[in-house]
Amino acid sequence: MSDTSGLTAEEHRSQIRKAATASVVGTAIEWYDFFLYGTAAATVFAQVFFPKSSPYAGTLSAFATYAVGFAARPIGAAIFGHWGDRIGRKATLIVTLVMMGVSSALIGLLPGTAAIGVWAPILLVALRILQGIAVGGEWSGSVLLSMEWGDQRRRGLMASWAQVGVPIGLILGTGMMSLLAAAAGDSFTDWGWRIPFLASLVLVGVGLWVRLRVLETPMFARALETRQIAKLPVVAVLKKHPKEVVLSALLRFSEQMPFYLYTTFVITYITAEDIGMSRTFAFLAVSCAAAVELFAIPYFGHLSDRVGRRRIYLIGAALLAVVAFPYYMLLNTGIAIVILLTIMVTQVQHSMEYGPQASLIAESFPTGLRYGGAGLGYQLASVVAGGPAPLIAVWLLHSFGWQAISIFMIIGAAIGFLATLALPDRSKIDISDEAAYTT
Repeated sequence: MSDTSGLTAEEHRSQIRKAATASVVGTAIEWYDFFLYGTAAATVFAQVFFPKSSPYAGTLSAFATYAVGFAARPIGAAIFGHWGDRIGRKATLIVTLVMMGVSSALIGLLPGTAAIGVWAPILLVALRILQGIAVGGEWSGSVLLSMEWGDQRRRGLMASWAQVGVPIGLILGTGMMSLLAAAAGDSFTDWGWRIPFLASLVLVGVGLWVRLRVLETPMFARALETRQIAKLPVVAVLKKHPKEVVLSALLRFSEQMPFYLYTTFVITYITAEDIGMSRTFAFLAVSCAAAVELFAIPYFGHLSDRVGRRRIYLIGAALLAVVAFPYYMLLNTGIAIVILLTIMVTQVQHSMEYGPQASLIAESFPTGLRYGGAGLGYQLASVVAGGPAPLIAVWLLHSFGWQAISIFMIIGAAIGFLATLALPDRSKIDISDEAAYTT
């Protein structure tokens, strides 16, 4: 455990900057890997790993393997939540970063079904599970590394830096895929898609260098000194704070579910024959939308420090219901500039929730149980909200039309809105005070 008690004021400020940087960079690399998979699932995996299926069945199969990674995320949250609340935030974040990079690189080396038969999709699923476990343990540790080091009056902004890593990862992932799709041409399906996955190892090296320079958070160090550490943190948080875990998962319905429709399913939707946009245009549109979030996420995180997390989050959830039908109506115009602007503007709605979400969830748990509690709440939503969303959208579109997807989004907005109303807003309390969580 690194001692932070003897740091000068300048050294402390330096650690805050390093912690924020480590949160952004490490999370960006983790989500680069995770989004690569989603982009590949939307474009090439049906042909590489499910070549004998019809286009509809192949797309369903590809998105099913995509959803498996989300199902594994609560497992990662439980495993790394235990150790993150036992030995610290920093050590677990090193392990998750390496695990994600290695599993992604192995996906880039994996032969297709034409070469090794049924073992190809089986191994693909196994590696996707490893990805899910890694990213499941990543989020809460990355949020806490920045939030617990930073000024407690600015927790919304500090926690949001980890969230900024998500659009950076999305830009890197879709950007690399876009470049390779343009450069490789017809060879993209054969080998071009593999290069971004192999590049993960280089990015992991960068992430490790950044994270190894950060000390453990002072807040967790004090929890260790005062013996506020549970033997089984995950069990303890489920016994003491089950309401907070459940509500943290449910409030994500209005954020996580539409996000994967906005960034993954939309690629399949606008490149289909009815609309006819190119794959390169789809990648570009999603990258531009992610660029919007680079500014919108920290802005709404900062705004939540001024007016409260819950108020901003509720407005964002309500806006999802408002845009649900216009979103697909505008995509259906088939006009490139209209589609581009639609995909970009909807990310503002998403940022209104995603910016304050990290602090809203993390503040719901005391220091000694925060890694596991926040991680479980955040990642449980992945099983029922984020992971299945593209798969459900493909089925709804095929069976009922785009209007059914809009109704699906409105249902998610309602669930998220009601759960947020039920979760106490702790944006103004002292989160280092254990007594604040017993009243």
